[in-house]
Amino acid sequence: MRYEMTKDLETGNALIDSEHRQLFKAVNDLLDACSQGKGRSQVESTLDFLVSYVAKHFGDEEKLQVQTSYPGYAAHRQFHEWYKGELAVTARDIKTQGASIAALNSLNQMVGKLLMHIRTDDRKVAQHVRQS
Repeated sequence: MRYEMTKDLETGNALIDSEHRQLFKAVNDLLDACSQGKGRSQVESTLDFLVSYVAKHFGDEEKLQVQTSYPGYAAHRQFHEWYKGELAVTARDIKTQGASIAALNSLNQMVGKLLMHIRTDDRKVAQHVRQS
């Protein structure tokens, strides 16, 4: 399954939407590398990029929230911290156990949680930023 930026995922904020596209590209690149039996180093470097980029993206979102006094900042940041931790565990599992069906299923579940977060919470943030 490939992840694409669909209308229901667009927030209307150029920075947030651009970073979401980059996240989807990184996940798609990782899934492609795994399905094509690419070398462990490519999988690991893609995982490292994904974990790093998620942290950068969440930081950018949080900065917007602080700048605009977003009332849901604490809960949003709490999700971000939880997600970064879970993603790190998933990445570690793929690195140590290989791209097993279970590990890739875990990654897909993580992406699913991110999609729900984008559809609900990130869209609220973007609306708040536009109105500020």
